[in-house]
Amino acid sequence: MTQSLRVVFAGTPEFAAAALAAIHAAGFSVPLVLTQPDRPAGRGMKLTASPVKRYALENGLKIAQPTSLRRNGKYPEEASAAIDLLRTTPHDVMVVAAYGLILPQEVLDVAPHGSINIHASLLPRWRGAAPIHRAIEAGDVETGITLMQMDAGLDTGAMIREARIPILPADTTATLHDRLAQLGADLIVQALRDLERDGKLPSTPQPENGTTYAEKIAKHEAALDWRRPADVLARQIRAFDPFPGAFGTLDGVAVKIWAAEVITGDVPTKEPGTLVDVSMDGVVVSCGEGALRLTQLQKPGGKRLSVREFLAGAQFAKGQRFALA
Repeated sequence: MTQSLRVVFAGTPEFAAAALAAIHAAGFSVPLVLTQPDRPAGRGMKLTASPVKRYALENGLKIAQPTSLRRNGKYPEEASAAIDLLRTTPHDVMVVAAYGLILPQEVLDVAPHGSINIHASLLPRWRGAAPIHRAIEAGDVETGITLMQMDAGLDTGAMIREARIPILPADTTATLHDRLAQLGADLIVQALRDLERDGKLPSTPQPENGTTYAEKIAKHEAALDWRRPADVLARQIRAFDPFPGAFGTLDGVAVKIWAAEVITGDVPTKEPGTLVDVSMDGVVVSCGEGALRLTQLQKPGGKRLSVREFLAGAQFAKGQRFALA
């Protein structure tokens, strides 16, 4: 079914590509797609198109890849050209999902119906860059998608609608990301259909209470501090899968830890980081409170392996100790 609403789309990673694909498949005209410039990726560090760009190319959608959209920034000519292109591209609304560039008010105001952001949290909790990671890390029991009318602040705009899902005990950022991407895609299509039918989307200002910020994930955070409680470390491991990957350092070697279980019941009390048991069922490590059973590991340059496969090629022994972060 063809829709009359024209949607400019701005986004970059897989999360955004899911929304673009849903909008396009629903029959909305997408006269322009904005995505970040190609970046070096992989072992060969070849310039690689974003998932959004790949979808746009496969479906014949017009693409622009400005480095900036701020006229007063480092690339004023590039920004001005992109804004001029936006102004001369007839459209009704802009949808933004994990674009990664700052959008000044001038850009947000171009579309007659403004700019709608698909944000992967229940605002005002987890404004900012890494809401999925931080929700798992903090032990939140639910999260969701908020559609927001964008303003110049950091995820401060009025909320149009939300959808909630539970965070499952085994969820990693990877698994939760995929469910949220689909949820966001479904929610934005519903909202665009309502906008086309009604000519507006009611919104509600965000509450003042409950605001938290999801700071961008830094690589140094991936080092596990074994002095922390086992359940906290287990959440950190799940939150940092697939990036940056939590790790512990044993005998000078950084070992990535992709899966771990909190051991309940009596656990031998040892110095944090000590290997208290090594078996094909898992490597048990003493923590500040309780212990973790590590069940999926990776050596530098190797692959993710089950503990059984990992121990076939690694010398782990009871009594060894991970370095304290």
